[in-house]
Amino acid sequence: MEQWSATTIQAFRQTLLAWYDQSGRDLPWRRDQDPYHVWVSEIMLQQTQVNTVIPYYQRFMAAFPTVTALAAADQADLLKAWQGLGYYSRARNLQRAAQQLVHDYHGVWPRTAAELQDLVGVGPYTACAIASIAFGEVVPAVDGNAFRVFARLLLIDADIAQPKTRQLFMKIIQPIVDPQRPGAFNQAIMDLGSSYMTAKNPDPEHSPVRAFDASYREGRVLDYPVKTKKPRPKIVPYYGLVITSPAGYLLVQRTAQQMLAGYWSYPLIPQDQLRESATASTTVAADMATLTQQWATDHHLALTLTPVAGKPIQHTYTHQRWRVTLLSAHFEQTPSLALYPGKWVPAAQIDQLPLPKIQEKMMQRWATLDREK
Repeated sequence: MEQWSATTIQAFRQTLLAWYDQSGRDLPWRRDQDPYHVWVSEIMLQQTQVNTVIPYYQRFMAAFPTVTALAAADQADLLKAWQGLGYYSRARNLQRAAQQLVHDYHGVWPRTAAELQDLVGVGPYTACAIASIAFGEVVPAVDGNAFRVFARLLLIDADIAQPKTRQLFMKIIQPIVDPQRPGAFNQAIMDLGSSYMTAKNPDPEHSPVRAFDASYREGRVLDYPVKTKKPRPKIVPYYGLVITSPAGYLLVQRTAQQMLAGYWSYPLIPQDQLRESATASTTVAADMATLTQQWATDHHLALTLTPVAGKPIQHTYTHQRWRVTLLSAHFEQTPSLALYPGKWVPAAQIDQLPLPKIQEKMMQRWATLDREK
């Protein structure tokens, strides 16, 4: 690993911040140093591209302009505002943390990274970003960009997939952070990692910090950062039930114990629940017979299920890939849902509910088939 002298560190700070002042991205959450704006943007930017986040951020701020407004928001409105961003627990944790700030902190923000981590959903990176940008604490904000940038600059070969590696990078970067402008320093590293020092197709030749880049000098840019591959997401097969009646479509709100909690979708039935074991082999016809019996017994709903043409619909979450086979059923007369925790929703009103991406994909498939009839 490269070791920088105090002189080199000072030169790096000056070079980096001069470039940032001239070429840093003009982003809506950078117009001020309001901790609320920094916080919401950083949570949205987790696992999501900047260009995708910008319109979401602007709509979110229009709907919930303050921490107090977010704390008091109806959860359905919050989830609707978040719809399409994915990783939906982020939205629920945002509100829980807003409620902490209002009720426990009386609206006064913690000012250090250590204290900020007491807020729900605020991890080490987000805490350091808020503390440095909003409150001027001299701490490095170590995210994927910082891992990549400093691994290349300094030839750090520690595996960034290992949780303990974060502390190593924190220790290495801490003395490099500009003590006068820590927030700008961290944002400059973010911009550097998303431009000249990207994961794929970087441009080290024209990088403003090329003179400090040891991986460029050695011709090993793409060897850094070192990261072991994640295991492939587990395939989880579901049946998605498109059930209609004169009153509309049957939708159910997912519970707090399920993924996508608070969002609405067609009934999604894990195929493993229909079988004696997860490895048991069966046919769609046999599963439909089991489903029909279960719904008649448990919900007093007499389904006549029909397979929907086409390949299963797929959507990947962090550790799971859902594979949804659609089945349809229609009631000529609208039955009671006294024993089923769902509701009939007219087609024109479905979009008013917070819907996860998998539901949008199921509706798109169904709409395509409906047009082809």
